[in-house]
Amino acid sequence: MKICVTINGQKYERDVEPRTLLSDFLRHELELTGTHVGCEHGVCGACTILLNGEAIRSCIIFAVQVDGQELTTVEGLGEIDNLHPIQEAFREKHALQCGFCTPGFLMTLVPFLKENTQPSEQEIREAISGNLCRCTGYQNIVEAVKLAAKK
Repeated sequence: MKICVTINGQKYERDVEPRTLLSDFLRHELELTGTHVGCEHGVCGACTILLNGEAIRSCIIFAVQVDGQELTTVEGLGEIDNLHPIQEAFREKHALQCGFCTPGFLMTLVPFLKENTQPSEQEIREAISGNLCRCTGYQNIVEAVKLAAKK
């Protein structure tokens, strides 16, 4: 099937198999490898991207389902010299270790902070509860979200 999708402001038209997962389409067809695949069941959050501004799990949706839609991946957040505030906060607060889960956290937190500009620690913890990290213990991630909210 032919799909047309806008990703990080760039329009893409591709033929895809109807069974191709969106995460596989992004990583293998478009080489947008910032979207990570962990569990392949939508549980870990590593594959989180934005679909029309809403955080979704790209490993449990087919590429054909996003035809005509607008996506944002972690590659669309900021640039090396101009990081998104949540990226800056993660760097400043050392909110990552191995980095595998980080893109999913970032993409989860962008719409969260848009809706909740002064979140409590409990609200932050609830917002990130669907993203798994095996390295950090989450405290620095919480601190990074607090800092990003101030920015």
